[in-house]
Amino acid sequence: MRKILVTSALPYANGSIHLGHLVEYLQTDIWVRNQKMSENQCIYICADDAHGTPIMLKAHELGINPEELIEKNYKEHCKDFSDFYIEFDNYHSTHSDENKEYSSYIYGKLKEKEDIISKTIEQFYDDQAKMFLPDRYIKGECPKCGAQDQYGDSCEECGGTYSSTEIINPISVVTNTPPITKETEHFFFKLSNYNDFLKEWISNETTQPEIRNKLSEWLSEGLADWDITRDKPYFGFNIPDTKDKYFYVWLDAPVGYIASFKNYCMKHKINFDEFWNKDSTTELYHFIGKDIAYFHALFWPAMLEGANFRKPNAVYCHGFLTIDGEKMSKSRGTFFNARTYLDFLEPEYLRYYFASRLTSKIEDIDLNFDDFQSRVNSDLIGKIINIGSRCAKFVNKDFDDILSDSSENNDLIKECLSRKEEIIKNYELRNYSTNVRLISSLADKINKYLDTEKPWVKIKNDNDRVLVQKICTDGLNLFRILIGYLKPILPNISVKVEDILICEPISWANLDQLLLNKKINKFKPIIKRIDDEDIKSMKNFNKGEKL
Repeated sequence: MRKILVTSALPYANGSIHLGHLVEYLQTDIWVRNQKMSENQCIYICADDAHGTPIMLKAHELGINPEELIEKNYKEHCKDFSDFYIEFDNYHSTHSDENKEYSSYIYGKLKEKEDIISKTIEQFYDDQAKMFLPDRYIKGECPKCGAQDQYGDSCEECGGTYSSTEIINPISVVTNTPPITKETEHFFFKLSNYNDFLKEWISNETTQPEIRNKLSEWLSEGLADWDITRDKPYFGFNIPDTKDKYFYVWLDAPVGYIASFKNYCMKHKINFDEFWNKDSTTELYHFIGKDIAYFHALFWPAMLEGANFRKPNAVYCHGFLTIDGEKMSKSRGTFFNARTYLDFLEPEYLRYYFASRLTSKIEDIDLNFDDFQSRVNSDLIGKIINIGSRCAKFVNKDFDDILSDSSENNDLIKECLSRKEEIIKNYELRNYSTNVRLISSLADKINKYLDTEKPWVKIKNDNDRVLVQKICTDGLNLFRILIGYLKPILPNISVKVEDILICEPISWANLDQLLLNKKINKFKPIIKRIDDEDIKSMKNFNKGEKL
């Protein structure tokens, strides 16, 4: 049995979960469910990223304190994730005692190694508001690509990161006036001390080739010291032995993985050190968006190395989501919150569609609603779910809900079962789209078998009744195999099928156990087709939403 700890990037606590976020959480959840079906100990943890300037700005805008804002959004995030069947083993917050403890601990360890240095720097200061300006309180032109209206720490257009004082034509978002510069003391993490370590770390199978190439570029350019300090006012953790200095959110945010796991350990009496000790033989995987690879594949492993913690086995990056071929945009009506989707459509439609598009590559995926509707209606419902419906109908009506005591088409059953290891491996390698295509092709063969045997014709002949029972028993066993293959993607549909077939929860270990000479329940509709009106109503509502 493998022991695995898995994380997704922490969603920011100043707003709602949207469909772009769900690419990552669904990708991770599917991966974790595959591990659990293999009876590995796989623990999936996450947390709200609850610190930083945007939290302060949003709370100020709403006239509430930051604690009220993050509590409200925490509850909303948990509900959205749960309704999409994303099953965290622990969901915590970075605004927690555990996170404060480990952020201070890691900082202390780095300081002991003289990896933390103090510098007097010039920082933007709003003389009208009488306050130093954190990065997100400054907007201007990106110093790397010239894009306008960018924040003072990173560019949304080119993905570049920079010091706030490098931004061109800066403006304070507090008073909308140009800031002045003023000296202040900041603490820096000497990331360059870990240059050799990081070169070795990324040379293994820890990152995808595209990310590894980009990291190598950054390393060859030389790593600058990383400013881990923000001046008061700031919503975050006070840096030990200071009064008005706070940890930059990107220091304590990844520590949230450790903190959330510590919180889980205390609840479930798990050995924390077994998973985070430097010599741990357990596995650790991070799933993140490609835009935060710099932090997760350079800053984070260097921090862990300096504090004597274990490093990730791999950091898996994914691309962005587009909607009908366009970037997600509120002004264009292509920005959908998770809750808006849930108010109109079934969560497993999206789970299935995203799975049909996701690969191990760092490629953007497009949610094309015409393709979405077609794949769900034609493939999932018309091709796969329909197998169960058409076979159960005869067993329920003509055979008193009892399956045959033997199968008829052992060759087809063996053929379908023979793909199990391939499917498990594809889930492990994050090649979900390959699995969806493979399962769909198996469904074609099963439907062809049923169409050839024509149980709806044979049932009219008393001499063929026993054969019809066997054919439909085959169909339902093959249906169970397909649903087992799709279980990491469609957990709720799987539960419904298990209830209809009155069988144990499907796992990789019991998938080949045929259901024979047993009672089943009456077949109930499992999931309805998507109507044109469902998508149209959601789009119209979204355009009229106050975003």
